[in-house]
Amino acid sequence: MTTDDSHHDDASPDEDRRQSGAAWREPDAPSGDDPVLPDGGTEAEGADEATLDPWGSSTIADYRKLFEQFGIEEFDEVLPEVPNPHYLMRRGVIFGHRDYRPVAEAMRNDDPFAALSGFMPTGDPHIGHKLVFDEIIWHQQQGGDAHALIADLEAHSARGLSWDEIDEHATDYVLSLLALGFDPEEGTLYRQSDNREVQDLAFELGAEANFSELQAIYDFDGETDISHMQSVVTQMADILYPQLDEPKPTVIPVGPDQDPHMRLARDLAARMRYFGVTEAFASFEADGVERTLLRQAYDAREDYAEDADRPRCGEAADWLRDHQPAPADARESVVSKLDEAGKEPLRPRIRFLDRNATDVAFEALIEAIDGEKRVYDEHIDTFDLDHVEAEELARQVELDNGGYGFQPPSSIYHRFMTGLTGGKMSSSIPASHISLLDDPEDGYDKVKSATTGGRSTAEEQREKGGKADECPVYELYAYLLSGDDDEFAKEVYDECVGGERLCGGCKEQAAELMAEFLEDHQEKRAEWEDRLDELDIDLDSDRKRSGAD
Repeated sequence: MTTDDSHHDDASPDEDRRQSGAAWREPDAPSGDDPVLPDGGTEAEGADEATLDPWGSSTIADYRKLFEQFGIEEFDEVLPEVPNPHYLMRRGVIFGHRDYRPVAEAMRNDDPFAALSGFMPTGDPHIGHKLVFDEIIWHQQQGGDAHALIADLEAHSARGLSWDEIDEHATDYVLSLLALGFDPEEGTLYRQSDNREVQDLAFELGAEANFSELQAIYDFDGETDISHMQSVVTQMADILYPQLDEPKPTVIPVGPDQDPHMRLARDLAARMRYFGVTEAFASFEADGVERTLLRQAYDAREDYAEDADRPRCGEAADWLRDHQPAPADARESVVSKLDEAGKEPLRPRIRFLDRNATDVAFEALIEAIDGEKRVYDEHIDTFDLDHVEAEELARQVELDNGGYGFQPPSSIYHRFMTGLTGGKMSSSIPASHISLLDDPEDGYDKVKSATTGGRSTAEEQREKGGKADECPVYELYAYLLSGDDDEFAKEVYDECVGGERLCGGCKEQAAELMAEFLEDHQEKRAEWEDRLDELDIDLDSDRKRSGAD
């Protein structure tokens, strides 16, 4: 969930260039007024799998594989539902999401929602981090309850940084966040080591996770220290922290390397709930595939039931044997359950499952359900509520009886920025990135020295056009230098691929814009530096004085 610069460190130059995306139009695409968004990346030879490592180096040569392998959804599909979308969304830099629709719906309806991301202070903040800063700030400007945290416990345990180093870098991250527009009076800034509520929540979440699970997700082994493992549940607590006062849709903007954290956080949010709410058709339990078959059998009841208003489970079993040859395992399983249920009616209902409810909460839910219901030892069936009404009722009863009522956190995923040298972007390679602390003249020089997607000669460039999709300099325009001006970003792209724009002039313009950005950014940082005492965050850790290093 935290952002640092480590996720590029092992990516090859060819793979990184394929990641750039953010193109308005492929060179051979038809012209038109509307921008053509990228499709999730280009196929990379030999890149059969995407590897997601929150602390290591994620090489993602084909972003589409994330949709297939990990269930990340394409952001294009939810984009029309987002009011006033950020330019990173419009340009396809934000390419994927998990369950972002509840956040978009909250925005449209002026309902409460939250955004949070963490920053691991392992080095200077750079233009890659600016993506996450901008995403947090934009959600705050849309009315969200914005949270930004310094992941100092993670930096100390997973990276081995001293508390002196952490404090220095933490101050730099906070200053850049504020300079870019984060409102500390409307939002929340904190560091993990000082937030007791986060640490207490992490303790509770830790009771729902085990070593085998962390080993499977993060490849932990016998050499992994306990503090590193503890930092995982601390991050889970960070993700759910905005919901402590009130359950609400919450989005975590991250790079795709952080997706393992998001999957675990969503699982833990569900495990902490008192009740699960699902659809059922009889007294027995059924999984998702089995419920699909049960729905099909119920919908076909007029074809086989002696009384279509009261189909029997045994009748449905006979129908499924004849009409549903696949999937074989699920069919055999559900047919066996239906046979055992025999003459029990097959009837749709909503089921409340007892996950972690106290006895008092379970009895309160029974009392709260109006209309026809069936009460069992570990679940309650109701026949007069739809799924949405049942979810709201379960959450309210949970909250009234001391539970958290967490909603599963959402996430959005942005592309990694390519290094200016054409390969990896890494803090260990100064020429590959531009620090938000760089002198404007140094930023100018780095852009002027950057690799481009240009052709070998100016004549070839004019004839064939440049390769903006593989150009780190064009990325600077699309990700940062064009700001909210879509027409400018599109103009740069079209002129490049059309052969009108040559690399020398393009880099000169980008270098000047970068110097202007850095100068303005650092002036704003300086203004905030004199106001740090106003913030409700301690940037000078007590831990170093306790000998914790």
